[in-house]
Amino acid sequence: MENDVSPATSVAHSPLRRFGLMAVVLVLVGVGVAFQQSWLPGMRAGPRANAIMVISPYRDQGTWVFDDPSVGLVKEPFVAGVPEMIDVLVADIPDAGDGFRLLFSANPFPGHQKKLRWLRGDSGGNYYALDEPPMEGWICPAMFKYYSKAPDNLYVKAEPLR
Repeated sequence: MENDVSPATSVAHSPLRRFGLMAVVLVLVGVGVAFQQSWLPGMRAGPRANAIMVISPYRDQGTWVFDDPSVGLVKEPFVAGVPEMIDVLVADIPDAGDGFRLLFSANPFPGHQKKLRWLRGDSGGNYYALDEPPMEGWICPAMFKYYSKAPDNLYVKAEPLR
């Protein structure tokens, strides 16, 4: 008696072949979950967990920008009032336009210079107010690389690069 199943069909439908495909799918799902949960070194899917974050803004094409490769940002610009706030923060830092260290946190920390108070959300970002001198600025959605929701307050400090 002849077998009705061709050799190619029998291999394609074999239990071993189905097991291999399931294994690949399970590995891909596992990697996706590990990425989402930030279990893999160097891979971050969500906001940072640090209490105090540090970036190093610098001037580029007339505005303040910063790079943070750990969250995928390159020449991310500060706009809509925030450059003027930065000018206030760096007034006493020589050559700040070449770069300075900006520490920021949703919680007060020793030596912070200014407190920014949340005003309202707009266009995916958030407006914050500085009380002294009175000014407000819009922080773009890149903030959500650092926070899962807009903090009620941001505490900031500018320092020279060492």
